[in-house]
Order: sequence, then C-alpha cells, then structure tokens
Amino acid sequence: MKPIIRATAAFALTLGLTASALAQAASINGEVKKIDETTGKITLKHGPAKGLGMDEPMTMVYRVRDPAMLKQVKVGDKVSFEAEEAASGYTVTKMEKAK
Repeated sequence: MKPIIRATAAFALTLGLTASALAQAASINGEVKKIDETTGKITLKHGPAKGLGMDEPMTMVYRVRDPAMLKQVKVGDKVSFEAEEAASGYTVTKMEKAK
C-alpha cells in the first residue's frame, strides 16, 4: 500500500509544478515604452500578469533573457511576452510583436 501512496504523492507534486510553470509562462499583452540596449532592459506597460502575482496593470522595467529581442521591437510597439521571476528580478523570456 505504501508504494501506491508514494506514487500518488509524486504524481500530485508533478502536476502542481507543471501548473505553476504554465501559469508563469502565460502570455502578457503590453506596449514598449523604453528600450535600453546597453543594460539589456526594456520598459513595458502591460495588463495584469496573474502568473507573476501582478493583479493590476502597470509599467515595469524588465531584463531580457536574450538581448537580440530588443532589436526586434521599437518604442510604441504592441507586444505579447512571457516573463519569469528570478532572484535578480523579472526577466522577459519570450517576446513578439502583437498581431
């Protein structure tokens, strides 16, 4: 009986971690307000980002995982992006112009 309980607990933990990862990867709609290529940061005005614990619209400065992302957009562009929280702050992991 104990192996069944362990397997069930492991499965439940896996589902919980997967749901958390999916929540953080949810796409956020925003607008580019500022680009700073020298520091690898972008300022985005965006709606709620529930997966990051942001329930209200706001404007924030984000680091970008790949500095090449900054060359694909310009101030005023509407974008859809994904971000994650790390010890050093919030980082944009994926970004594309809104369609």
